[in-house]
Amino acid sequence: MEQQGRRDVSASVEEPGVERSTSAATILLIDDNEPVRTLFRTILEQAGYRVVIAASGSEGWRLLHDESVDLILAHVFLPDVDGLEFIHRLRKARPACKIIAMLGGSGEWGYLDTVKLLGANDVLGKPLSPKELLDTVSAQMKSEHV
Repeated sequence: MEQQGRRDVSASVEEPGVERSTSAATILLIDDNEPVRTLFRTILEQAGYRVVIAASGSEGWRLLHDESVDLILAHVFLPDVDGLEFIHRLRKARPACKIIAMLGGSGEWGYLDTVKLLGANDVLGKPLSPKELLDTVSAQMKSEHV
């Protein structure tokens, strides 16, 4: 439902087939788009995750050193860092951490293979549904593969 430009995500999160987190896993969400950060944070928190947000690569890097995170959800193209190098640096800094790279728009999809080679466990394309977000995060949290 739309109401004054905002989506009602509470109904979306309770969709059948969407698993809720059974632990308080911590996710570092890095995206320069404020409405995306707010929406994804709401969806993930309603599913039982603890979410730490960053509006830039440099802020995300700083938080990564201050927080213990289980998964990093990062938009590849940020205004202050080279997204491909950033994914590579994240993988080196946190080898055991799951990384989901987000790509937006068809022009960014050419980077899919490169992002995975540089260390992303999975890739999400924006826009995406709450179910896609939760299914992908849940699958990575259950996966033994890093």
